[in-house]
Amino acid sequence: MDKFIAAVDALSDFIGRTVSWLLLFMVITAVAVALLRYVFSIGFVWMQESYLWMHGALMMLGASYALRHDAHVRVDVFYSRMPPRRRALVDIAGVFLFLLPMVVVIFYVSLPYVAESWQKRESSFQAGGLPGVYVMKTLIPVFCILLGLQGLSLAAKAWKMLKGDNDA
Repeated sequence: MDKFIAAVDALSDFIGRTVSWLLLFMVITAVAVALLRYVFSIGFVWMQESYLWMHGALMMLGASYALRHDAHVRVDVFYSRMPPRRRALVDIAGVFLFLLPMVVVIFYVSLPYVAESWQKRESSFQAGGLPGVYVMKTLIPVFCILLGLQGLSLAAKAWKMLKGDNDA
């Protein structure tokens, strides 16, 4: 179990640190789009779409990193005041009752959607837009896999804590 936790946490950290650079490129792109549009009255659809693509990739690939570092939104009024064992139980219940069912449903619902996009080699509907929309849509099942794995890692750490493992 320790190797699984370490591997999943390392994967989430690597992907999270890597895609965090997209934030810098998003800011640069947003500033460039705004300057070109409002100062020079020039607009490029591909630049606007690239901003949206970077945002989507950052959110989908960064979700497991956020879960790993407990950065997701949570009703912390009660959770923060709970003893560690009760928090571990809440974490396990949250993973198995909410997180995993959600990612499984999204994964299976997205597969035909992604497959059709690949089959058609879907591109932007906008003239001058980015090609390869199918690549972006592939991030949906990838998001589910990464978030599901990180959820299992979270549950495993909580289980270790309940069992009295001091390394948890």
